[in-house]
Amino acid sequence: MGLTLYEKVWNEHAVAQGPGGRTLLYIDRQLIHDGSFHAFAALRDAGRRVRRPEAAFATPDHYVPTRDRDPIVHPELRDKVETLAANAAANRIAIYPVGDDRQGIVHVVGPEQGITQPGITLVCGDSHTSTHGAFGALAFGIGASEVAHVLATQSLWQAPSKTFRVFVEGALAPGVHAKDVILALIARIGAFGGTGHAFEYAGSAIRALSMEARMTICNMSIEAGARAGMVAPDETTFAYLHGRPQSPKDDEWDRALVQWRALPSDADARFDREVALDASALEPMATWGTSPEHGVGISGAVPDPAAQPDAARRGSMEKALGYMDLAPGDRLEGLPIQRAFIGSCTNSRLEDLRAAAAVVRGRKAKVPALVVPGSGLVKRAAEAEGLDRVFLEAGFEWRDAGCSMCVGMNGDLAAAGERVASTSNRNFEGRQGKGARTHLMSPAMAAAAAVTGHITDVRKLLVR
Repeated sequence: MGLTLYEKVWNEHAVAQGPGGRTLLYIDRQLIHDGSFHAFAALRDAGRRVRRPEAAFATPDHYVPTRDRDPIVHPELRDKVETLAANAAANRIAIYPVGDDRQGIVHVVGPEQGITQPGITLVCGDSHTSTHGAFGALAFGIGASEVAHVLATQSLWQAPSKTFRVFVEGALAPGVHAKDVILALIARIGAFGGTGHAFEYAGSAIRALSMEARMTICNMSIEAGARAGMVAPDETTFAYLHGRPQSPKDDEWDRALVQWRALPSDADARFDREVALDASALEPMATWGTSPEHGVGISGAVPDPAAQPDAARRGSMEKALGYMDLAPGDRLEGLPIQRAFIGSCTNSRLEDLRAAAAVVRGRKAKVPALVVPGSGLVKRAAEAEGLDRVFLEAGFEWRDAGCSMCVGMNGDLAAAGERVASTSNRNFEGRQGKGARTHLMSPAMAAAAAVTGHITDVRKLLVR
């Protein structure tokens, strides 16, 4: 029997078998952000050193402000950023600091620098590390104690996951994007539908996507309960990686291609579960509740919890509707918003900004709107194309790179009761500010909401 992509990478990195069916995995790369101070403190307390400094890469993103950061005025934020720089220097870890164009969100910087590569294992103390699986890497988030363990040993005990193939066939219609694909999948299988599994995304629609779009889909695999999300590497992957600073060079590149081309799942590989989506049937999505599974097509309406047979899920839906101040049957299209956010590790790459700018061009924001590029390099590239001027002329704010409103721990917050059209990955209670109400959607949809003042079917704005 053939092997899946997940099984090939897992087997290649298995060091030893342990009790309870766990495997000691060798970890190729680790990304470090400014929330890692606990791990470095644990190393110091235990008298341990970083085993392979060259395998770790650091950049501040969670706590770094997206404006007024030269210098950082807020003492707590400044302390977190400076602590990361000090820990990186003390342990000889490469860092992309504030002021460096390479600084940004770890899940944007890793691929951008060529740190992320097919067939590797990659970890980070952040749940959305699944992003890097878009390159055929086995990438997953870990806790603070595990961050310290990997720094000290370059290995990690893990239980193997079951495999779950997601087929997406057909062509996406204009106005429908990768964010709509993953929101549709989560709405279909639920926030726990992938628990215990690693997703592999396949099918003609996935193969047609850019690397940026594949990263968006893999990024939110965790929101369906999956341990990881992966896409088999192909020519699109190789073209993206070629010439990146940390990518293999010259003869090493040729040898790497041979290995990478052997990674896709074998034709006779078997998956524990499979599900199929028709890409051509998808429409722009938006969430109505407080979980990414609370998604609905823009032509649909808020569902009725009474129709849900599971009591626990019914109660969760009722609680979400109360928090969001919505009722069964309410339509999202036309629902007023008070703020818009375009950014996060899900949707802050150049392709995302282009999609948003295409909607914004020639229009004016009706609500406060924030655009936060995923890295300094993304920001410079967008400015070279004039995208910053499109946003600024429309009344949007144009910021420096960072996690910004996605995580709400860096000064970028929404007020209680405000509805936010957001391109981030989580719409949990209080995620973007205490009492804030988050509606997840694509960059194009968030831009449409910003320029109309309400949740809007972006396809209506694409026809001028």
